[in-house]
Amino acid sequence: MVSTHQSGGGVALATAKPFIAGGLVLAIGLMAIDGQGIRRWLSSARPQTAPGCEKIVQSNAQLSREQLAKLLVVPERDPKENVRKIVAEPYCSLPQLQVRSGVVSEREAYPMAWDPTVQLVILYENDEYAGYRFRFQ
Repeated sequence: MVSTHQSGGGVALATAKPFIAGGLVLAIGLMAIDGQGIRRWLSSARPQTAPGCEKIVQSNAQLSREQLAKLLVVPERDPKENVRKIVAEPYCSLPQLQVRSGVVSEREAYPMAWDPTVQLVILYENDEYAGYRFRFQ
């Protein structure tokens, strides 16, 4: 007795090829029609590593207790360069804002070395130190 049984795998693959090709054509068509929308969707699906940050400046920046103690005695309106001598480059820059009428303020964030969920945000106006606040994440 001779068996004439054939495997059905080849038949299933042959019927799946049109569906795979159709899916690829549909995906390419959607990208051509709404490429920006797909990019926005994909970028929003990625986890945000630095909430509120506009630009990462120094990814490994942290502020020590000693640096914090020195910063707390810096008088307001001291030049930005004097503050930077203490704290160096920030982790990130935050979006500019207008605290007082007609004055655009820059903000920089520094995570605490002992607790990275706490950040010190330094405010500058016209390249002068204007104050700080703590931000808790």
